[in-house]
Amino acid sequence: MFVVWVDAAKSFWHDLFMAKKKHLAVIGAGAVGGFYGGLLQKAGYDVHFLFHSDYDYVRQNGLLIESVNGDFHLPAVNAYNDPREMPRCDVVMVCLKTVSNHILEDVLPCVVKQNGIVLSLQNGLGSEDEIAAITGPEPVIGGLCFLCSNKTGPGHIQHLDYGRITIAEYRADGQPGGITPRLKELATDLETTGLPIQMNDDLPLTRWKKLVWNIPFNGLSVVRNRLTSQLITEPESRGLCIALMREVAAASARCARPIQDEFIDKMIADSEKMTPYAPSMKLDYERGHAMEVESIYGNPLRAARAAGIDMPETAKLYQQLLEINQTF
Repeated sequence: MFVVWVDAAKSFWHDLFMAKKKHLAVIGAGAVGGFYGGLLQKAGYDVHFLFHSDYDYVRQNGLLIESVNGDFHLPAVNAYNDPREMPRCDVVMVCLKTVSNHILEDVLPCVVKQNGIVLSLQNGLGSEDEIAAITGPEPVIGGLCFLCSNKTGPGHIQHLDYGRITIAEYRADGQPGGITPRLKELATDLETTGLPIQMNDDLPLTRWKKLVWNIPFNGLSVVRNRLTSQLITEPESRGLCIALMREVAAASARCARPIQDEFIDKMIADSEKMTPYAPSMKLDYERGHAMEVESIYGNPLRAARAAGIDMPETAKLYQQLLEINQTF
């Protein structure tokens, strides 16, 4: 009788755990989604990955993550190439390049559970607005990745440095969303990856702060064919990086909230210490892929102009990148 009771108790707790176990979806399992999704599966979450070109390879071989924090291989993952075959999930992580956001209209209605969260882990400005136009504003949380990571081959992610995620509630009116209970719960889930997770009460300001780094280093790495280490050490490009950062700060003061000079100083110092790195836009250019020009440059420029702010150096860089992007 005792053995039967113990077996029944084990079954009860197992069933209870599985009932409460969160289901996560990763839409776009490249350098960002493959890395974070892989860590979450390694931590014990039920993760479902939507692939495009890597689908057949990953189905057979799994995911390989080479990381400064320790390599690991997931021999079996839940891989899909059709969102209609995916389960509805508690948290849907959107990790696509923003140039592919047109597919979200077909994907998100299939995979977001009622009262679920859609976490945007995308570059630039405006991705949460695009998602909210499909799902409504309630499910949307913004996420910003401070990550040096590349996809080096099918199902193969190389993590070079950093990894922090900052998350914040989305509000359609652009006001700070506060630190909500569900934001705290999501942070707790993400912290199981072993990476630092930061909660922020002001998503628009956080987005503009990320642009302080992205606008100079992504675009200049392409038009000048330089790594981040070269851009920050060569005097002329370093000066241009600082000028671009100050333009972003001026736009943020009008479009969101002010960015302090100390933050720009920190971005410069962090870039000096960063492992020599080719940003995502440079990698896209070298692979012949469309670059995220509109989300990183076009959307901030339009927002700044609507607020009466000129960003002349950013506008020059935007035009150069548009011309290059037209060749793809």
